[in-house]
This record gives sequence, C-alpha cells and structure tokens, in this order.
Amino acid sequence: MKIIIGAGKTVYHGWISTQENELNLLSRADFECLFSKEKPTAFLAEHVWEHMTLEEGITAAKNCYDYLADGGYLRVAVPDKNFRNEWYQNMVKIGGNGDPTHPAFTHKIVYDYQTFADVFKKAGFNVELLEYCDENGIFHYRYWNEADGKIGRSLRFDTRNSEEKLGMVSIILDAKKEKTIFGKEDNG
Repeated sequence: MKIIIGAGKTVYHGWISTQENELNLLSRADFECLFSKEKPTAFLAEHVWEHMTLEEGITAAKNCYDYLADGGYLRVAVPDKNFRNEWYQNMVKIGGNGDPTHPAFTHKIVYDYQTFADVFKKAGFNVELLEYCDENGIFHYRYWNEADGKIGRSLRFDTRNSEEKLGMVSIILDAKKEKTIFGKEDNG
C-alpha cells in the first residue's frame, strides 16, 4: 500500500490519494484508523510539511514512522530556503505573497536542507537528500526513480526548469525506515 498525503488532484497508478480530512498528519487517531491492519510501504508528500510548524512537522514525521511498514520510506518535498530566486522566495515565504487564496498563504516555515533532514532524523528515519540547494545557493541533485514517488516540483519534472536556468526547485528527500529482524535494525 502506497499513500499520497495531501494529494490535491494528484493521482498516480498504484498509489492511494488522501486529503487532510482523511489523513491529518497530526492525528494519531487517523493513522490508527487507516493503518491498524496494514501498514503502508510508502508515503509521498509534495509541499505539505511547510504548512506545519517545525514542531508539528516532527510530530507528523513520527506518526508516519510509527505507521510505516519496516523497510518502507517516505518521499517528501518542500520549498527550498536556499534557492537564490527572488520571485520564488517571495512566493514560498511564510504567508506567501499575502493572497489568502494562494496555497502559500498557509506556509508556516521555509526549510533549508539541514533543518528539513533533521525533522525526519528526529523521528527515527535514515535520510537521503535527493535535491536541494546548499548555503551558497548551489543546487545538488542525486538521481531518484519517479516510480518510487513522482515529485512534480523537481528538476526533471517542473516545466519552469531548463538546461539554462532553474525556475522551480524543492528540497526532496527520502526518509527510510530500516527493517527490523528479531527486534534489531537491519541496515543491509
């Protein structure tokens, strides 16, 4: 079972799309209701975590960790604080551009890659950064398979990007839950 969190209109073959009213990341009761019998092998969340405070983000990560199958993963993306683009930063900042009808209006945090990775490490995950800008604004990319969860606002899939110029990037990471064998983690 693979779950898209905060899917909006996103539908991918083999994935179950959910909205906040079906799976509130801060509600243990929602997780228990949906996943008490079968735990998902994967969660996918594109531009969801920035709508929570840092503390709420850690709680959400812990809930995902606790209800994810051993060996499963969470692929997640958020706007990147270190992307050097004034238009982008004005759009993704806390409160967005001030337009209450714009999705960024409810942004509560803008992450850099280290802070974002720490959210998932604190929940118990092993973290692999896939796309991000460092402190100097330099973009880093590690190949990732879209079949494991496609992120639209990414180097390869956002049409605002070209070989000459980046127009839209995200911090993208995989947070992996290790397999346990006889009560011990298996890192292999």
